[in-house]
Amino acid sequence: MPDRTQRETTADATAGEPPEQTAERRRLAQETKDERQVWYFLAYFLFGIHIIAFVMIYAVKHGN
Repeated sequence: MPDRTQRETTADATAGEPPEQTAERRRLAQETKDERQVWYFLAYFLFGIHIIAFVMIYAVKHGN
């Protein structure tokens, strides 16, 4: 939950704007957050694939 000063700053920044601009600002903020989450998911996926590959290489080299 944002603190009081952050809420006041947000309210002051959007006080004189039409509702369309406020909605656009919210949409852009949500889009940025969603894009960041996609990059995090991609990074975790690629990291996991590498771990699995290393385990499989280890298994192949040590399995006689």
